Amino acid sequence: MITVSAFKWVPPFAQGVVRDLRVRWALEEAGLPYEARLIDPQVQKSPDYRAQQPFGQVPVFQEDGLTLFESGAIVVHIAARSEVLFPRDEAGRARALTWVFAALNSLEIHVQQLAEIDLFVPDAQWAKLHRPEVEARIHHRLGELATWLGDRPYLEDRFTAGDLMMTTVLRILRHTAVLDAHPTLKAYKERCEARPAFQRALAAQMAAFQQHES
Repeated sequence: MITVSAFKWVPPFAQGVVRDLRVRWALEEAGLPYEARLIDPQVQKSPDYRAQQPFGQVPVFQEDGLTLFESGAIVVHIAARSEVLFPRDEAGRARALTWVFAALNSLEIHVQQLAEIDLFVPDAQWAKLHRPEVEARIHHRLGELATWLGDRPYLEDRFTAGDLMMTTVLRILRHTAVLDAHPTLKAYKERCEARPAFQRALAAQMAAFQQHES
């Protein structure tokens, strides 16, 4: 059985965007059953967990003696077993993989920077001065992405792991109105979020938080 580590609880601003969601979604798309291993800060700091995830983050993926960390690497591992996420032809797989890296390297590094400013240090003077530059950089990248997308429903000719990763990155902006300036991308994100596999993955992540709060 596949197990995926996830937090028992996180603050409301993080609920629904913790990175185990990416892995849960990929597993749901691939039709692979899994169990969530819910951890708390004590486990997160333990030597045993750090032996699985050197940085103490989630998710950790385990199956048949294989342990993986980093959500992007795990999604690619799952996608290799699912035609839903990676096309069978070599060129299609390569292009889907390219979009996985684009989501993480060309978009997320900027989007995450804005989230860290807004959610952790909004009142710091340096953050107030730096934020406009960060947001401008994001708008520039989103504009380039929207140009590529055009009137396509997905980044390639159908949904792939690249769309999965890109959608989870765009979701990080949910505390802002940034996507409102890019209606093509907003509609794209909502189209991907409407997939039944995403809805199941999100419900599973949120269920743990809701149980903790009850």
